[in-house]
Amino acid sequence: MRVIKARLDPNTKQKQLLEQSFGNCRWLWNYCLNLMNETYKDTGKGLSGYEVKKTHTWP
Repeated sequence: MRVIKARLDPNTKQKQLLEQSFGNCRWLWNYCLNLMNETYKDTGKGLSGYEVKKTHTWP
């Protein structure tokens, strides 16, 4: 197995875009996690990743 290390040195605009992307990912993760937890609490059954994807229209 090979490992390649890379160092990123983004400029200010790129840093802003990365922070926005990470924030969006964090929001989506928490939204889906909450949906799964609430569904389990209400029905006693969990949701699969596929079922979560079906509940929302993704771009």
